[in-house]
Amino acid sequence: MALEENPKPGCDYCRPLPAEYKPAGLWGLSWWQWGMAALALVFALPILVVVGSVFFVQTEVWQHLASTVLPTYLVNSLILAVGVGIGVFIIGTGTAWLCAVCTFPGKRFFEWALILPLAVPGYIIAYTYTGLLDDGGPIQSTLRDLTGWSIGDYYFPQIRSITGAIIMLTLVLYPYVYMLARAAFLEQSASALNVGRSLGLGPYRMFTKVALPLARPAIVAGLSLAIMETLADYGTVQYFGIQTLTIGIFRTWFGLGDPTAAAQLSAILLTFVFVVVVLERLSRRKARYQHHGHWQARPTFVLSGTRGWLATLACALPLLLGFLLPALMLARWTFDIIWHTDWAAFAVLTSRSVMLAAITAILALILALIFAYGQRLLPGRFSAFMVRFASMGYAIPGTVIAVGVIIPFAAFDNTLDSWMRAQFGFSTGLILSGTLAALIFAYLVRFLAVSFNTVEAGLGRVRPSMDDAARSMGLTPKTTLRRVHLPLIRGSLLTASLLVFVDVLKELPATLVLRPFDFNTLAVRTFELASDERLADASLPALMIVLAGLIPVILISRSITHAGDKTNSELTAAPVERNLTKFTLKTQQNN
Repeated sequence: MALEENPKPGCDYCRPLPAEYKPAGLWGLSWWQWGMAALALVFALPILVVVGSVFFVQTEVWQHLASTVLPTYLVNSLILAVGVGIGVFIIGTGTAWLCAVCTFPGKRFFEWALILPLAVPGYIIAYTYTGLLDDGGPIQSTLRDLTGWSIGDYYFPQIRSITGAIIMLTLVLYPYVYMLARAAFLEQSASALNVGRSLGLGPYRMFTKVALPLARPAIVAGLSLAIMETLADYGTVQYFGIQTLTIGIFRTWFGLGDPTAAAQLSAILLTFVFVVVVLERLSRRKARYQHHGHWQARPTFVLSGTRGWLATLACALPLLLGFLLPALMLARWTFDIIWHTDWAAFAVLTSRSVMLAAITAILALILALIFAYGQRLLPGRFSAFMVRFASMGYAIPGTVIAVGVIIPFAAFDNTLDSWMRAQFGFSTGLILSGTLAALIFAYLVRFLAVSFNTVEAGLGRVRPSMDDAARSMGLTPKTTLRRVHLPLIRGSLLTASLLVFVDVLKELPATLVLRPFDFNTLAVRTFELASDERLADASLPALMIVLAGLIPVILISRSITHAGDKTNSELTAAPVERNLTKFTLKTQQNN
């Protein structure tokens, strides 16, 4: 039986099943493909609902929004996205270049430590810096004690501003650019840099004219991730009082009680995200920088004396401000309130959060296996499209997904309740909307891509010869998956579950909209306490979220370091870092 080699670009180990292994189906599609199509349609439903809202009749609320606050929402969202994009580009690219091609004091430590701010959600770092820098914070209080000034006698930058929000989000999102840019710099051959040197370019111009353009596709990919996370943020902008599209969606839904107008605002936010994704893909398509000829090891630049310590300072500041200082503040506040904490209530809060995260992680893993193994068995345009269709929720803000979930679920509940009242005389109440089922479904729509990318990468490392051997022994595809593939990809399955678990634990906007009445999670409780200006009381659940977020970050850092130590070559460290970023760092800081 002849098998087609590598039918899909970029899938080195994907080969279709022979004809006799494909079960009969409808219209030339196997039952597995029909199952993938049905699941893809279900998980794309919230996005389709939001997109379809643009065809609804414009309500009075929408006309009021369009004539009053909508321009402010659009301008502030755009300023925030552009500001964070500039910030993460400067910090991420600069530190990536230093850690990739330079030698300076502390380089080995900063190579992995610069990823740690990914463990801190944007809304938590906003709370910690507000407590540190606000009028009643330790810095201004100390300043007044030393000088005898009163509030209003001196100027101090306001943390609760759009500039403050840009700084906060930049500090926790720059690792997206750092990871991808460093991987790109590590892959660049010295031959490309030598061309610039032969043309008389100095170190700075060589970086800007040669190295930076070669790394442009990776940098743009990192920028797009950071900008999408910025547009999806709710906790930071709400706490700082900045009117963005996410704030408008919440106010329209809960304050004005107009789900149609909220869905139409969600469609605008979805358009912003779509533009970012399209620009990123166009950039990658048109920027095909490749090295030809023999690869040469790139020499490192030794920075000694003042230059070396300046490089150390440049890497230490983002780490200090983005992770160490917020973590220390949370730890200090937690120590202050730990003696009068209601541990029974905290245990209930933690158990609910863990339960939600664990259920979602298991379901996401099962769904990811269905899609990834189906794509391996039956590669082609149909399977690829279904996978992309089902996993596009990763790029969609949690607020938008929540709106897209609650509208059809509420319509189903209302329709069923009306029919049951008319036919049998009793009310069914809320079956889907306002339940944990709706919340878990929203989590799956949001984070299925994270699990799928990890599982797909694990299956991609299993050579097709193992599938051939299993078939020659008479094993069915399902048996092959259970007895061959699953034992080989246990690490990827664990990683996929862990990443979804942590992402669910941190998710705030979707949880605020869809949680059942009086059902809190760690993220929601942190948000409620901080909104009441009880920052110290919010420190314990916030610290738990940060500690949970450290787990995948540490795993990624150790994998990169282990790969570099094992091969003793930067050439092999770069692909490892790139692949880890591709399927494990798509969704950190939700915003």
